[in-house]
Amino acid sequence: MVCREPLPAGAVADAFSVSRPAISRHLRVLREAGLLRGEAIGRERVYRLDVGPLGELRDFLVELGAHGDERGDWTRRFMALETEVYRTRAKRKRASLDTNTERKRKESA
Repeated sequence: MVCREPLPAGAVADAFSVSRPAISRHLRVLREAGLLRGEAIGRERVYRLDVGPLGELRDFLVELGAHGDERGDWTRRFMALETEVYRTRAKRKRASLDTNTERKRKESA
């Protein structure tokens, strides 16, 4: 989220269904890893992405892609990973909907 624009911690927390303290811990870990920069503005802390530490990873991935035929293999692997991420998200969403439906059924009974 913060790669698109700097955001206050509250806006990041509002986008997820986990507690604010959990989001705060995640943001702190990313900040301590050097991937986020946090700036206190008034009562809020605004976070922005710092891509500098990702340079080494980028260089590594470029090197992987420079090996001709292997590039297609890595492309397939990343596509499979993306598919699995979407599948997992959909599964969690269905489970959440099923749980809510069952709870409402029990409440109305």
